Amino acid sequence: MIIKGHTLSLKVDEQYHHTSLSHFLKTAVSASKPIIHFWMEHQKVRLNQKPAHHAAKVSQGDQIIIDLFETEESDVTPEYGELEVLFEDEHLLIVQKPAGRPTHPNEQGQTGTLANLVAFHFQANGEEKRVRHIHRLDQDTSGTVIFAKHRLAHAALDQMLSKKTIKRTYIAIAEGLFKKKKGTIEAAIGRDKHHAVRRRISPNGQKAVTHFQVMDMNKRLQLTAVKLHLETGRTHQIRVHLSSLGHPLAGDTLYDGVRDYINRCALHAKQVDMKHPFTGEHLIIEAPLPPDMDQLMSQIIH
Repeated sequence: MIIKGHTLSLKVDEQYHHTSLSHFLKTAVSASKPIIHFWMEHQKVRLNQKPAHHAAKVSQGDQIIIDLFETEESDVTPEYGELEVLFEDEHLLIVQKPAGRPTHPNEQGQTGTLANLVAFHFQANGEEKRVRHIHRLDQDTSGTVIFAKHRLAHAALDQMLSKKTIKRTYIAIAEGLFKKKKGTIEAAIGRDKHHAVRRRISPNGQKAVTHFQVMDMNKRLQLTAVKLHLETGRTHQIRVHLSSLGHPLAGDTLYDGVRDYINRCALHAKQVDMKHPFTGEHLIIEAPLPPDMDQLMSQIIH
């Protein structure tokens, strides 16, 4: 695979000899049927320098060139504001979400979200494209959020997320002193029938697995700094799992935490560790702790 700007160039190897072009695109570059249909409709794919039909047979050694560039109308209202970019190229954008800002709008025309800032960022750089977030963070949570910059990147990153090849590390400050230095919480999570927003441990819920490792503790403050890795990405997963151990996050009043030391849920998406879906580069992208968590963390970490 060779990347040149917005162009993706591939050579057909032996395993795809005498298969259809659509099969090659689906398996070699993770393109879905709607993406392949769009490419064919707009003549975005060339087989040996010529426009190709999706049913065309490919042979070993054939060259396939895909034009990933497209002009799209933004589906999110651009809004000027400070956006901390951690990584960006033609395919993906990784930014730091501040606490208190939703990841994306829940209704047409809504502003004040991270996606609005990303839409403005694209517009300011002369990029006419939709805003495609790959995952989301709760409003009170700060840290790394990944956006795809075209439809194939969206499909590839979605697949990586489902295959668990995007590793996300969180830093949290929880109430109480942990008895175990590290461990795994495996408990299904479902909706709380008595509360519109809360989630709870439920045998009939979705599988949820959280790995944790204690970083340090402060006996005087009765707080523990924890590093966490998720195998699954359920709504409020870390918050529910730690609360179920009797250690709600500091500031997380929804799950019985108190706001004695911080005025929001003390959770930060610290790091993204992944292989770039197109270049193959190993990316480790880190978001610095925001001042409120950094200040509290300095009282715990020795």
